[in-house]
Amino acid sequence: MITHIVLFKLKDRSPEAIAQTVQVLKDMEGKIDELKHIEVGVDVVHSERSYDIALFTKFESMEALGAYQIHPLHQKVIEHMTQVREASASVDYES
Repeated sequence: MITHIVLFKLKDRSPEAIAQTVQVLKDMEGKIDELKHIEVGVDVVHSERSYDIALFTKFESMEALGAYQIHPLHQKVIEHMTQVREASASVDYES
C-alpha cells in the first residue's frame, strides 16, 4: 500500500471556506477506483504552525497513485486547491 498525505493551509481560514474545501476533497470518495481510502481532517489546535486541512489517502501501488494524480476528478480538485491554498506539504510512503 502507498499512503499519500497532504496538508493544506488556506488563504481564507474562515470556517465556511474550510468546510467548502473539506467537501471538495470528500467528494472524491467512491468516485476514483484507485482511491482505496480517504480521510479528511480539520485542524483543531489553530497554532501558528498549524495547517488547516489534512488529506489522508491510500492506494494499492505507486501505479494506482499515478492514475489518481491524472484522474479528471482529481484534476478538478487540484484546480480548486490551487485557487484556495496558501501553502501545502505532502508525504508519500509505503505502508
